[in-house]
Amino acid sequence: MNISKEVKAAILVISGIILFIFGFNYLKGKNLLDSSRTFYAVYDNVEGLTASTPVTINGLIVGKVISIGFKGDGSGKLLVKLLVDNDFQFSKNSKAELYETGLIGGKAIAIVPAFDGAENAEKDSYLQGSVKAGLSELVNQKLTPLQGKIENMMVSADSLLNNLNQVFDAQTKTNLKKSIASLSSTIDSFKSTSLALNQVIKGNQVKIDSVLTNAEKLTGDLAKITHTISESDLKKTIKNLESTLQNFDKIIANLENGEGSMGKLLKDEGLYDNLEGATLQLEQLLEDMKLNPKRYVHFSLFGKKPKQYDAEGNEIKQKD
Repeated sequence: MNISKEVKAAILVISGIILFIFGFNYLKGKNLLDSSRTFYAVYDNVEGLTASTPVTINGLIVGKVISIGFKGDGSGKLLVKLLVDNDFQFSKNSKAELYETGLIGGKAIAIVPAFDGAENAEKDSYLQGSVKAGLSELVNQKLTPLQGKIENMMVSADSLLNNLNQVFDAQTKTNLKKSIASLSSTIDSFKSTSLALNQVIKGNQVKIDSVLTNAEKLTGDLAKITHTISESDLKKTIKNLESTLQNFDKIIANLENGEGSMGKLLKDEGLYDNLEGATLQLEQLLEDMKLNPKRYVHFSLFGKKPKQYDAEGNEIKQKD
């Protein structure tokens, strides 16, 4: 069968067009011969994300980023087109999480599948975009408050240094040098005193040993005395003393209440008055005996009767 030149040319042209379309899409990252699916996600910021960045599920690369551009609604949000060339099915409620691949690396997108029983994500559907805080962002979050504290500390340190500079003026520095010199002299004197004390100790070592021996003996004797006291019936002695004190309290109470001879003597005011009167009369009697002894002492060789006196001390004349 002969094929005309026109048919051959048409076949070549069609083949070339097909190859061009296939090659162009292949270079764009889309293979027309497989069953790849495209998804979309919207982000506020995709700093570090570029086209051809891997798309992973549970760490496995299942696709790549095809394109990044503005959403086109005037919101300034970015629309990211994802190509997934894996037939793994996940819920439409799954997330497309933007994360950092490393400290110096860029960013990638991980599809976090949701197994909530909802419908599977269809081709060209939108996934919920989210951003995972990277290490650098976490470091910034920790360093930002720390930076404020460091700045406050530096300000305080600067203020402290200024105050120190104001305190340590020329006169203060001079006084400080003098104080250090005096301290050095004091240390030298203390050193000399220590040397002298060491010599004294060496010269009286025997006496010191004797004193320590006597102190040790005294301590032993004191321990023996303490042991003897502890072994004595101290509890019984204290109990007897308490009983004696209680009896003494009872006696005092009886005296206060006027009980017994001593109590009545202390509390009977009439007896006190009688004793006071008797004492007064006794004093008067002694005084009268001193003044008029002849009234009380009479001596006669011839049997003369003694003189008699009345209550007032007057002589009573007797009739013959």
